[in-house]
Amino acid sequence: MSDQVIIEALQAPLEEAPSPDPAGRAFVRELAEGQDVAAAFAVRERERRSRRSGDDFVRLVVADRTGTVEAVAWEEVDDCFDCTAPGTVVFIEGRFSIHPQYGAKITVRTIRPAGDGEYSHDELAEGPPVSVERLEGDLRELIATIQHPQLRALLARLFGAESKIFKRFRVAPAAKYYHQAYPHGLLDHSVSVAQAVSAAASAFGGIDRDVAITGALVHDIGKTQAYNDDPLAIDLTDAGRLQGEIPLGYYLVRRAIESIDGFDPELAQAVLHIVLSHHGKLENGSPVVPATREATLVHAMDNLGGTLGSFDRIERQLPDGEAWSRFDRGIDSAAYFGARRAA
Repeated sequence: MSDQVIIEALQAPLEEAPSPDPAGRAFVRELAEGQDVAAAFAVRERERRSRRSGDDFVRLVVADRTGTVEAVAWEEVDDCFDCTAPGTVVFIEGRFSIHPQYGAKITVRTIRPAGDGEYSHDELAEGPPVSVERLEGDLRELIATIQHPQLRALLARLFGAESKIFKRFRVAPAAKYYHQAYPHGLLDHSVSVAQAVSAAASAFGGIDRDVAITGALVHDIGKTQAYNDDPLAIDLTDAGRLQGEIPLGYYLVRRAIESIDGFDPELAQAVLHIVLSHHGKLENGSPVVPATREATLVHAMDNLGGTLGSFDRIERQLPDGEAWSRFDRGIDSAAYFGARRAA
């Protein structure tokens, strides 16, 4: 397919846009085919591309609290690129359309930095479904159930109120896109996985509950270094790209273990194995596969938690009246919410 055909498919004629109205803005999940757009968005991604004709265009991924959408600017490319660094907030006027092959897009008419009165932070940034204070309280309750003194000491080093690691852990995201991809998402995800491990541990014999819960709480701790701290443009850090969150987490936990005198080597190995194997398969980034009951349980609950987190994200983005989502890479399928929406 030629560039010109693609352009014509995506760039329908634009009519006069409505004046900015931040109080009555349409969120991403509410946009409908052919709708004019005049609203502020956070820039998640920015890319300058070239067409076969030699002309450039800018492809953006922009977001509000309800989801993300691609935006394409064919004109004023230099100005558009200059004002759309990831993490910035821009005011876009254009038109939303859904192409059967290329999906949903905003074709940009004008774009500029957003003014202070044109948006609020709460309109743009997602957050956990419960308060951060409750999540932290749940974390403390889980830690209080650990009976082994060395594991309690390890968790105190990592998650103590004055710990630099915990201060970052408390606000870090759990992912860039697919699940709990918002500030405090790592705390949200880790607590839910540990709670699921705690519940499941009593149903299966032979599991060391203290090891399993400790491993569940620290399994993703490398994300404190693997992701940046920009709530509007979550991305991998240089360390995240060059080393990966699993090795980063392994060394964080190992250093904490080595700082505790007389820490049992077998106990250390059991916890570190959970960190190294929690992705489950080598092709999914695990240096090793789960080889203990505790590691197998944490991997299963982590995978379940991530997948259900994707369903939460998909449902938040689903337009009113829709029961089926589009195909989503986070679950490798479309998602159905008909029964929930009819209730």
